Amino acid sequence: MVLSIGIILGAMILTIVLFLYFNPQFGGKASDEAIAEYKKSKNYKDDIFVNSTEVKLDMSAKDMGKALVGFFKSQPNTKPEEILPFSKIDSLNIADYKGETRLVWFGHSTFLLQTDKKTILIDPMLGNVPAPHPSLGSKRFNEELPISIDKLPKIDAVIISHDHYDHLDYKSIIALKNKVDHFYTPLGVGAHLQKWNVDKTKITELDWWQETYFKDLKLICTPAQHFSGRGLSDRAKTLWSSWIVQSKTDNIFFSGDSGYANHFKTIGEIYGPFDFAMIECGQYNEMWPDIHMFPEETVQAGIDVKAKKIMPIHWGAFKLAMHTWTDPIERFTKTAEEFDLRIVTPKIGELIYPKDSTYTVKTWWK
Repeated sequence: MVLSIGIILGAMILTIVLFLYFNPQFGGKASDEAIAEYKKSKNYKDDIFVNSTEVKLDMSAKDMGKALVGFFKSQPNTKPEEILPFSKIDSLNIADYKGETRLVWFGHSTFLLQTDKKTILIDPMLGNVPAPHPSLGSKRFNEELPISIDKLPKIDAVIISHDHYDHLDYKSIIALKNKVDHFYTPLGVGAHLQKWNVDKTKITELDWWQETYFKDLKLICTPAQHFSGRGLSDRAKTLWSSWIVQSKTDNIFFSGDSGYANHFKTIGEIYGPFDFAMIECGQYNEMWPDIHMFPEETVQAGIDVKAKKIMPIHWGAFKLAMHTWTDPIERFTKTAEEFDLRIVTPKIGELIYPKDSTYTVKTWWK
């Protein structure tokens, strides 16, 4: 009996070790040459990336237990009971588009942005489960997307905010990499892409406040208050960020994941006002207040960056916290109304035009 138990335990340990060391989902590690460059960054200290201010990342054992129980325990309305309404878009509609700036929301933080005759994907998490294995995460609310990866036409650029599974998806990158001209990431994230056989020459890594050009588009990597990591030993080994995309006609802000802090006001002062801002509003909890915003803070962040229109994101696709799935949008719209702000609340797949003056708020989630 003892021998049998020992064999079973040994097999389990071996399986876990093999999973941790050989699963490509965990991505790659920076080279010594890359790390030497990271050390020049003000955001890199003691071999890890850091936030501008001290941020609490480690929960107590008690809070960790509460989080795990809350996540796996069946709770009312944390997931929609029915398939969410969504619109489809076809490949030709995307490939042939030459009009004004527009976006398509895929749920959570994934967008297709078309501006200045270029097609960009932002945080293309197009998979079904934001985890290194399907059994380790919660499934997407909708199984079908506005357009499947295989039907997407050529993509000019991909912008990635950080390396968490709900923003950087291994299978999505594998399916996309041969139809993408260039990838833009914060420092360190390029190592994952290289591990997944994306050509190094197709990757540009930026630090906070660095700017670059993709043809006629100006891309700016701006701060966020968050963290990173895909495995057990790589926390904060890559940088996290927000992004700005500037074309000849539009100035667009994407928050990535972030707790509320003064960087939003700084971004607004330097690069605002913005025609359109996509700001995270979901997966929050009192146990991790520094790394995700509550909906009321999302509204304030939109005011800080001087956004003419604000869209709440990071909701509508996955259960990653214990609040009801509609709590983010309900609290956001209520607070935005109190401040008399212009907001955008599209259903998944709906075409979004930042300069559309006729848009009216839709409450499709009710």
